[in-house]
Amino acid sequence: MILLLLITLLWAFSFSLIGVYLAGQVDSYFSVLTRVLLATVVFLPLLNWRTPPRTAITLMTIGAVQLGMMYLFYYQSFLLLSVPEVLLFTIFTPVYIALIYNLLARRFTLGDSLWNLSVAAIAVAGAAVIRWDDLSEDYWLGFFVVQGANLCFATGQVAYRQFMQSARTRGATLAPRETFGWFFIGASIVAVAAWLILGTPQYPTSGVQWAVLLWLGAVASGLGYFLWNKGATQVSPATLAAMNNALIPAGLLVNLLIWNRDANLPRLIVGGLLIAAAVAISEWRNKHRSSHIQGSSQ
Repeated sequence: MILLLLITLLWAFSFSLIGVYLAGQVDSYFSVLTRVLLATVVFLPLLNWRTPPRTAITLMTIGAVQLGMMYLFYYQSFLLLSVPEVLLFTIFTPVYIALIYNLLARRFTLGDSLWNLSVAAIAVAGAAVIRWDDLSEDYWLGFFVVQGANLCFATGQVAYRQFMQSARTRGATLAPRETFGWFFIGASIVAVAAWLILGTPQYPTSGVQWAVLLWLGAVASGLGYFLWNKGATQVSPATLAAMNNALIPAGLLVNLLIWNRDANLPRLIVGGLLIAAAVAISEWRNKHRSSHIQGSSQ
């Protein structure tokens, strides 16, 4: 879970950086293209080109959905919503993760399904407490755009987690860092196609904007998505779902402290505690179940 916490802190700056320096100033499709290509460049030197075709194609598909398609929705949302509103509408990601996990794993037992949904619901409640203020007039369109991003991000996380666990079961020997470049290649295909079809000649006009794109691409995307997906394979689906909403208080706090935007600190504290409680409850249950299984096997 340490990896997820570290990347949460790293990504907390992304919302405000996009909202302040890029949204409405740089073509969103160009921003997506630049960010994804930079992330690809980071992992291309590590890529094992003799990766089995099935593994390469699967990772490319996951990257196309989790990163490529998600970014297309995500960057458009900043043209319709404020940074706090984008953060608010991501509260449903844990629910999607819980449902998609049960679907992909074909585990629809009542107990597990209810548990995953319950932990996700606690995280959603915590995020809702933080920001449920007056919303802009176009918030419904923005809401559905963010949900598209949420669904893509949730699907990719669960699919990567399931695929890597399956690969370990099959005895795969390639290290994740040697194959993760395929993930970004898949995302790049989507980004290039979207830019060629929908992009406009609205490019960065300042060194700050180029620096923001460099940071978001090489660090937040390149390093961030690799470590986040790696962390996703080390925790339970319920904990992964809850950790997705930890971005909300972190992102709002950065927005408040650095860019002086309004945020309700009592709500931030209460909501953050609820999200932390969801993660703690999930981890407690996992340890309790592991101890029970080990005790039964002895």
